[in-house]
Amino acid sequence: MIDYADLIVINKFERKGSEDALRQVQKQYQRSRELWHADLDTMPVYGTIASQFNDKGTNSLFAALIGVLNDKAGTDWETSYEQFVKTQKQNVIIPNERRYYLREITDAVRGYHKKSEEQVAFARRLFQLEGALEAVKEKAADDVLVSSLESLASGVRDELTAESKRILENWATLKAAYAGDEFVTKVRDKEIRTILRTESLSGLKIPKVVLPKFADYGEILRWVYKENVPGSFPYTAGVFPFKREGEDPKRQFAGEGTPVRTNRRFHYLSKDDDAKRLSTAFDSVTLYGEDPDHRPDIFGKVGESGVSVCTLDDMKKLYDGFDLCAPSTSVSMTINGPAPIILAMFMNTAIDQQVKIREAELGRTLTLEEFTEVKTNTLQVVRGTVQADILKEDQGQNTCIFSTEFALRMMGDIQQYFINQKVRNYYSVSISGYHIAEAGANPISQLAFTLSNGFTYVEYYLSRGMHIDDFAPNLSFFFSNGLDPEYTVIGRVARRIWAVVMRDKYGANERSQKLKYHVQTSGRSLHAQEIDFNDIRTTLQALMALQDNCNSLHTNAYDEAITTPTEESVRRAMAIQMIITKEHGLSKNENPLQGAFIIEELTDIVEEAVLAEFDRINDRGGVLGAMETQYQRGKIQEESMYYEMKKHTGELPIIGVNTYLNPNPASAEDIDNMEIARATTEEKESQINNLREFQTKHAEEASVALTKLKQVAVSGGNIFEELMHTVQKASLGQITNALYEVGGQYRRNM
Repeated sequence: MIDYADLIVINKFERKGSEDALRQVQKQYQRSRELWHADLDTMPVYGTIASQFNDKGTNSLFAALIGVLNDKAGTDWETSYEQFVKTQKQNVIIPNERRYYLREITDAVRGYHKKSEEQVAFARRLFQLEGALEAVKEKAADDVLVSSLESLASGVRDELTAESKRILENWATLKAAYAGDEFVTKVRDKEIRTILRTESLSGLKIPKVVLPKFADYGEILRWVYKENVPGSFPYTAGVFPFKREGEDPKRQFAGEGTPVRTNRRFHYLSKDDDAKRLSTAFDSVTLYGEDPDHRPDIFGKVGESGVSVCTLDDMKKLYDGFDLCAPSTSVSMTINGPAPIILAMFMNTAIDQQVKIREAELGRTLTLEEFTEVKTNTLQVVRGTVQADILKEDQGQNTCIFSTEFALRMMGDIQQYFINQKVRNYYSVSISGYHIAEAGANPISQLAFTLSNGFTYVEYYLSRGMHIDDFAPNLSFFFSNGLDPEYTVIGRVARRIWAVVMRDKYGANERSQKLKYHVQTSGRSLHAQEIDFNDIRTTLQALMALQDNCNSLHTNAYDEAITTPTEESVRRAMAIQMIITKEHGLSKNENPLQGAFIIEELTDIVEEAVLAEFDRINDRGGVLGAMETQYQRGKIQEESMYYEMKKHTGELPIIGVNTYLNPNPASAEDIDNMEIARATTEEKESQINNLREFQTKHAEEASVALTKLKQVAVSGGNIFEELMHTVQKASLGQITNALYEVGGQYRRNM
């Protein structure tokens, strides 16, 4: 083929050995054409990285192609691109020398358990020797035997690590601390006193945390190394010693129609709560970074299944009446592709709130120095989460809009901005397994893909020069909870793997070792048939999540199989959580899963299954390498088909769907009369009108702001830092299209 080729392309030029391949093909072309005196670099062989936006190699190939066409067809086409310009990787996500990071992670976890078991064996032997020594001293004064046993015990004791000795020495003190009536802990230098007993109606004192009654040193060590009390490494039972008093983990998802309408729903959901924990759903127009418009492919989606937000004004309306800087307020936003833009709007909204409060106090406009102080303080106290997980989008959710590498760069820019501004209470990403599960993955794949994505972000941020303890506390996770047995321990396994890897591989501090996660009950388990049964499924899933000490929880409404939830169905969904946390007696205890044989076994086998999946991903070049071959998407599709087949055949019984069918199903009239939540035409029109007013008001300023944004992006500056200014003058769609010009649109790897 080389004998007849006008142009030769070697794609994926970022791969190891590509330079050698280029040289060999150049030589072969030279030999086939007998161009012995020509420079090898003038051979028409081009290295390209086609998956990379504005790739120099691909541009060079295009210039050469134009030249060939002009020669052969007699055309006079022109291009500004130059031939023979070498390509290079623009945004290196994972350096070549770090591509086997997942293998190192599995080695770290397995190594931790191996060392733990070795220590358990030594500790058990020591316990046995001390028991024998005590028995000998009681029954006979055989000095030789006593000396021999003491020598053996001393030798075994020396095999214990300092950590193991500390655990055994402090065991009695630890048990005594939890046996009392009050427990004192410190969180960020703040002393918190927790009452350890709750009195039941029968007059019994129900303990918050129960420790095992082990005496054997080996059993004590095994329990501490694998389980431990909540709030202590490896955080299997939870990352905090106790649940927060006065703030239930309830975080209900809402979003519909206009920002004003969703704002009303937020106030309805949180009206009786001291803590305002809001979770925001955006419509698909917003999710894809577009502005509301009369275009046929946009108009019908405006405000449907989520709120329409396209300007800073919209964001201010959305959270009107909520103090975004109050310590009891926390806002989560489910947005990914345009997440940096939406997050910049949110941060501006929080700053604007505090500026108005300060100006009202002073009775005048703030000086620049005062404004800077307010902005700095706001960024340091605002609480919440933005999803912004672009790896999961490629694997299972599909709302990617920018090229993957550019999207990852912006994620890194957000985190760097957070570090620079000391943003400690806001999570820069919610590494999400929920959508992977909703796309069809089983719980093992959900957990493995999610954690491996998380470790990929860690490696990327480290490659950008960030310190592990500067960014790891800003990472959060998001899981689905179905009814499979593995979901019972999904949080336990995630916390243990993360803690061990953060400490033993990355050398992270205690705060960085704590994996905090949100759970949403499974949307996939909701069925349109017998929709009242959905609340039963949701209740079981919520109970599993709360007993596993999730950090926040959303319970789905029973009618979400059909529509955006109504006020009635949302109230029932909230009641599920409240009944579990307020009425369910066992929920007064905060480590109910510990000590159950099946829970311990499930934790171990699920963990090993996750590590095995890490190995498979590692063998495909890590997360990004596996994505190139569609490994994650393919596996999700296979598992989805397996589930659907089992459901279709009845092998997987689903009550009211494929078994125990309703003999008196709802009539067509009942179904037609069901309340369906939809955005009205007036709401859609009002969003378009408000957008046009905003764009008209800022027409000249927007042009300047967008040009500045593109310059920052091209020059390698921090895009998010500039977005904090851009969103004040330009709309979501305007900004998205400007970033397309410098970062490229998303294209799936094939």
